[in-house]
Amino acid sequence: GFYRNIILNNPRKRNALSLSMLQSLREDLLHDVKSKDLRVIIISAEGPVFCSGHDLKELSSEDDVKHQSQVFEICAEVMTLIQKLPVPVIAKVNGLATAAGCQLVASCDIAVASEKSQFATPGVNIGLFCSTPAVALGRSLPRKVALEMLFTGEPLSAQEALMHGLVSKVVPEDKLEEETMKISHKICESSKSVLALGKATFYRQMTQDLDTAYKMTTQVMVDNLTLRDGQEGIEAFIQKRKPVWSH
Repeated sequence: GFYRNIILNNPRKRNALSLSMLQSLREDLLHDVKSKDLRVIIISAEGPVFCSGHDLKELSSEDDVKHQSQVFEICAEVMTLIQKLPVPVIAKVNGLATAAGCQLVASCDIAVASEKSQFATPGVNIGLFCSTPAVALGRSLPRKVALEMLFTGEPLSAQEALMHGLVSKVVPEDKLEEETMKISHKICESSKSVLALGKATFYRQMTQDLDTAYKMTTQVMVDNLTLRDGQEGIEAFIQKRKPVWSH
């Protein structure tokens, strides 16, 4: 009951982020998200392609600007929503992640990938530069690595993605589920309220200059001590026992 598994399940269309897929993803991410029982969300996919990005058939007409705007707007909403959720979101990647699919991986808090996974932003090859995926890539990868991906469309291997920080871990395909659940179990051992505070603070301070970040996080540390679980954790440590979280 502590985990929500969201599975992209349209392998015939390479799990493309159509408008309907994005709407479903947003709905699933938000469903009962404040429940005390929900601690981790895992996003995975059926088939050999994790996610191929936008459904280009939806973007092929020059006339339907309103629909095109809606697709990109809800995509941006979903990507930013992931980082605003009070629980960690893990991408479990087993296959190819391209364009907005690569953006989805970069937007998750943690990403575990199988050795066969690849990551690319090939929009430039079809005349549609991956400008929105570049937002997530530019915040996950060194600038020159991100720009090479964006300018050439060439994929990163799983090991290259790990080396540059796009994913957290790379494991053999048959160990992907085990490693993802290992991380999830570890997260579930901590207080949900403490993790929610920490996640929100992490993303907030990343946009600030050093002095402002330290001033803000100093206050958050004090605020953390006022939480019931903040006090419980310290008392349990002093008493050499396991904490009993209220979440």
